[in-house]
Formats: sequence, structure tokens, C-alpha cells
Amino acid sequence: MTSESPPSPRLRFKPASSAIVEKDGRYLLIRRANPPSADMYAFPGGRGEPGETAAETAVRELLEETGIRAGSPVLFATYDLPAPGGQVGGFFLSVFRVTADEASFAAAAAADDAAEMGWYTVEEALQLNAPESVYECLRRLAAEARE
Repeated sequence: MTSESPPSPRLRFKPASSAIVEKDGRYLLIRRANPPSADMYAFPGGRGEPGETAAETAVRELLEETGIRAGSPVLFATYDLPAPGGQVGGFFLSVFRVTADEASFAAAAAADDAAEMGWYTVEEALQLNAPESVYECLRRLAAEARE
């Protein structure tokens, strides 16, 4: 008799990506419109689609949520984000720094899951309601800027 062990909880994590965009010492954050993160601030991002790389997800989600085009994604951080309430699964989040097409800034507007968007210094962003992963990225960005 053989028995299969249940899949690892990590295997149940869904891929998601975010994009860090910087302009004049300020970072682009959106306020989420939908649960489970409604009214929380985050870097633009979302769930991966089948066949899409994590970098492609970051660039696509940035465009969908803000209208900003970007390229040259460079992996900045990764996080295992458990599902709320102790549920099985969650998200494996890949955060990328991207080079934005500054010409697209003029027409940028919150869309999709973004209720609003804004440009914040690290100090301002650390005062917003955001997930710990966003705070961690912001602190790291500030440390890198001081170097």
C-alpha cells in the first residue's frame, strides 16, 4: 500500500508580482480597491496569468493599474504571503524594480484594482496603511539611496 503525502503548502501559493517605479525620489503606490487588501497601499501588481513569467506579470499589472509602460524588470525581493485567516495557500510575490516610460506618466491614472495612485517619499509611504512587505521594500530602497 502506498500513500501520497499532501502537497506542500508552498505549492498552493499562487504567483504574483509587483513593480517599483521611482520618479524624482518618490515611489508610485496605489490604494487597492478590492478585498482582501482593500484600502491598503502597495506597489502596482497582481496575480500572474498562465504562461507568464513573474517579470511579465509585474510589467503587465503596472500597465493595467496605472497606464504606465515599463521595461527592464530587475528582481528586488520575494515574499511568501500566506492567505488571510490561516487558510491554506497564499501568494509567492516577486517584486521588481522597473524602468518606466516617463512619457506615459502624463496620462497615468488609477484603474483596475487601483482606487487611486500617488507618488510618495519613503517617509510619507511608511505612514500609509500598507502590508509589511511594502514597508520592508521601502526601508531597503531608503538604505540603498543613502549608500
